Amino acid sequence: MDFIEKIKSQVKEKNRTIILAETEDIRTLKAASIVKKEGFATIILVGEENEINDLAKDNRIDISGIQIINPNTYKNFENLKNTFYELRKAKGMTLGEAEKILLENKLYFSNMLVKCGYADGLVAGAIHSSADVLRPALQIIKTSSDSEIVSSFFLMDVPNCSYGANGVFVYSDSGMVQNPTSEELAEIARCSARTFEKLVGEEPKVALLSHSTLGSAKHKDVDKVVKAVEIAKKENPELKLDGEFQFDAAIVPSVAEKKAPNSKVAGQANVLIFPDLDSGNIAYKITERLAHAKAYGPITQGLAKPVNDLSRGCMEEDIVGVIAITAFQCEDEK
Repeated sequence: MDFIEKIKSQVKEKNRTIILAETEDIRTLKAASIVKKEGFATIILVGEENEINDLAKDNRIDISGIQIINPNTYKNFENLKNTFYELRKAKGMTLGEAEKILLENKLYFSNMLVKCGYADGLVAGAIHSSADVLRPALQIIKTSSDSEIVSSFFLMDVPNCSYGANGVFVYSDSGMVQNPTSEELAEIARCSARTFEKLVGEEPKVALLSHSTLGSAKHKDVDKVVKAVEIAKKENPELKLDGEFQFDAAIVPSVAEKKAPNSKVAGQANVLIFPDLDSGNIAYKITERLAHAKAYGPITQGLAKPVNDLSRGCMEEDIVGVIAITAFQCEDEK
């Protein structure tokens, strides 16, 4: 049983309700059909009923029995509108503007369904940018009480790989925080370790990555990572966390023996913290394409309720995997 299948089996009896808002996308409808058939979560589709049903029928996708919510006819729309207005009135929003946004933007509408408890989580991003997906989540769902920053990660499942947790890694941040400070990197490392332990069920071994290993190079970019390691170790002494490491020193034991022989993390890392969004995003795509890895995400961490992004290059199987992870994240909310 692979990693995502284990997640599905764990969440099946919980029957979480996950929203899919991009119902004009065939991959989204195919994913909804798969989840309905496998029965590990309940799906809500957002959009106009006839349009969704016609698209499914034209592409021979079975979405029978899946609830469809049309913002224009939704029975609880007034509650969503009034709650949205209360959340944003300090920013100058009027009731009329709240209604207009919820009727015209399915991502805002879907976030309000989660906010008001009509669903447990939301998955989008197959046809929208990460900014479009995460902006309403940050405005509506907001940061959880036990997190200082909202960040993201990819759950990487690399086939035939002895590194990490039998080929499973968390890559963070690979989809959200553009150029984190040392303090933000330390917080991302803490959240990613917690995420890995919950999702994978193994001890996290966290490596903060750089083009330098333990002082082999000198640069202000290296200094940022060194400071982040110091902060993270001080604030989380219980974690197995170390750096700064080059990628090979972090995961390959033979390289770690030469470059960082006294580290308890080097050569064993399963949680990889990248110094900026460029490196994290590039790394996950290289791993996905060249190593034929499964890449699930970007998954958010630090939100009060789970709203998760997708790569626009995703397949329906990727969407299914992110739905399973989103349902798993709902554990914290129940």
